[in-house]
Amino acid sequence: MYLVINPKLSGRLQLAASGEKRLAKTYIVFSLSEAQQLRYLDQKQMGQVYLTTSLDSVPDYADIGPEPLEIKAEQFRERLKRFHGEIKGILTRGALVAGIGNAYADEILWAARLHPYRKRIQLTSDEVERLYAAMQSTLSDAIAKVREGMQENIYLEPRGFMAVHMKTGQPCPRCGTRISLVGANQRITNFCRSCQPGGLIEGMG
Repeated sequence: MYLVINPKLSGRLQLAASGEKRLAKTYIVFSLSEAQQLRYLDQKQMGQVYLTTSLDSVPDYADIGPEPLEIKAEQFRERLKRFHGEIKGILTRGALVAGIGNAYADEILWAARLHPYRKRIQLTSDEVERLYAAMQSTLSDAIAKVREGMQENIYLEPRGFMAVHMKTGQPCPRCGTRISLVGANQRITNFCRSCQPGGLIEGMG
């Protein structure tokens, strides 16, 4: 039997004592040993939880790509060639690599100095190398900072350390240009127009 959780945008797990008051939007509670509970909460109610005897029955599970910190540069380059469209959208597709969401896609592309709306086919080999290196460094650094900020409260989501995501109008940490915002399909994209040139979409900020 497998328990599969796809938290999507706002799903979180909380480890709590059995008698501790439940946080808002707590939907599932798993009773553990030593009077502890593992709770699933979801502010936007977008996540999905499956209890199944076969992982094949979980939507999109078979198509999930490798972990971004485990994939080698050559494998990343080859997998990337399969995809068309804008590079941010590709990064957030689990079929390329697993687990990169909207926020960290913004951070990775800022670190790589790539405009989020650049087409994949426009990227040079050097830019693909920069993208891979930025993915590795950005996620590794974020893991350390999230662990420090989260401590034992695994349901928290420390993001104050981010360079551009949700920093609309603030100065870019690298060049000082105001961070821009583009909102499309209910997804916020933040980037620096000076550090990440090349896009055609005009945004706010």
